[in-house]
Amino acid sequence: MTPYPPSLERVIQSLVKLPGIGQKTARRLGFFLLTAEKEDVIEMAKSLEDLTKYIQFCENCHSIAEGSLCEICKDPHRDQGTICVVEEPADIFIFERTGFRGLYHVIGGVLSPLDGVGPDDLNLQDLLKRASTAKEIILAINASIEGETTTLFLTKLLADQDVTVTRLARGLPVGGNLEYVDDLTISRSLSERVKVNNG
Repeated sequence: MTPYPPSLERVIQSLVKLPGIGQKTARRLGFFLLTAEKEDVIEMAKSLEDLTKYIQFCENCHSIAEGSLCEICKDPHRDQGTICVVEEPADIFIFERTGFRGLYHVIGGVLSPLDGVGPDDLNLQDLLKRASTAKEIILAINASIEGETTTLFLTKLLADQDVTVTRLARGLPVGGNLEYVDDLTISRSLSERVKVNNG
């Protein structure tokens, strides 16, 4: 039986669910929240509630938004003919730091038959529709085995489209996750991207 009051134990068990947070860190954070300014804790709780209440997926690119379209898709100054395909919404903000000014498309993961993830589980039909009006599709998928398989699949899927398909260039480690690659390497891989079809 836990020695903590039930309300604190619930906070600790909630924090443990976060990536990279173990029991020890969760306890430390829980006790920190107990001693923090009450207004700050209430504001944090309100922001978490708002996250679940207002955040949804963009109808166009499947990124996160507080309306039907995300801020990037609503921006008329973006390069409407260039679409960077990424796995998850968080990947977009990695490329935004490089100064990329095109649009994005979030496919929602990678192909992984062992985990039961097939083409129908990803946002691929919307990508095909958007490809029909694009000039270039940049495949910016992580360099894992599943990511490479997904990149190959997307290359074949887009082969019949009248669009240039490129992928990120050298500098990204095999098996590496974009989240942990420095901005300069990402920027260089983006600017030196390699054509993978005859579009």
